[in-house]
Amino acid sequence: MLHALISLGLGGAVLLSLGLLLWSRRDRAFESTASVADAYDRWTDDRLLERLWGEHVHLGFYGQPPRRRDFRHAKEAFVHELVRWSGLDQLPRGSTLLDVGCGIGGSARILARDYGFDVLGISISPGQIRRAQELTPAGLSCRFAVMDALNLELADGSFDAVWSVEAGPHMPDKQRYADELLRVLRPGGRLAVADWNRRDAAVKPLNRLERWVMHQLLVQWAHPEFASIPGFQRNLEHSPGLTVDTDDWSRQTLPSWIESILEGVRRPGAVLGLGPRAVLMGLRETPTLLLMHWGFATGMMQFGVFRARKPG
Repeated sequence: MLHALISLGLGGAVLLSLGLLLWSRRDRAFESTASVADAYDRWTDDRLLERLWGEHVHLGFYGQPPRRRDFRHAKEAFVHELVRWSGLDQLPRGSTLLDVGCGIGGSARILARDYGFDVLGISISPGQIRRAQELTPAGLSCRFAVMDALNLELADGSFDAVWSVEAGPHMPDKQRYADELLRVLRPGGRLAVADWNRRDAAVKPLNRLERWVMHQLLVQWAHPEFASIPGFQRNLEHSPGLTVDTDDWSRQTLPSWIESILEGVRRPGAVLGLGPRAVLMGLRETPTLLLMHWGFATGMMQFGVFRARKPG
């Protein structure tokens, strides 16, 4: 992104100023599920994130301690790490899997291609579903549908596995979200969830600076609220007899935030090829990406992973 601005000279300085002005004066505060759909439609239709980050609009996995890794490869590695950690790799080929909040289908295609799952990916965004369908090759057992995660139009117990990555922050009702994930999971089926979580207030309340940062993280990207790791664990364990294991992958995923910005340096043509407006929009997201990095680096935010096997 910086390389692109340098190549634009004075115009780059103007775009930087405009981007910061847009960030300071405009937000995408959550209003309803429609506001989430609209935000993701816009991000998908302008193709900026796809051209910069590839088919995965989620964080990458860099190991512990984190090691250098290509950003797009790290995103693919994340999928495989979560599959192994959650035990989804123990399911036989042909098992049915629901991907809740599938984006443009990057993870769904890996799950179908590399593990033989019969995948249904759902998103609230028609734009994401349309693009996911365009990117999915014929013959891959992977289909997509527009659907609200809080009101899944699916039968009880209809999937062998349920997968959801970085969708929870957009859910205004965390308990309903947890209940729906588990409702459609068959007895004996496996659940894998990964999410951006806030530090539990019972451990340490937010200070004044953290409250300001938290407000920005919510209103800039259409988030009603972040759950804490123990809070969402309780939401899931509200289901009778369910035991949920959790872990914190904040350090393993932390490089993603800076890497997501550096992709603009490595691939300036991806930005410039979409015109000056794309550069401006990329700059408009940069302050929030930096605040996300700060939040996860300081422990205000945590990257929670959750796994469970439904009794039955």
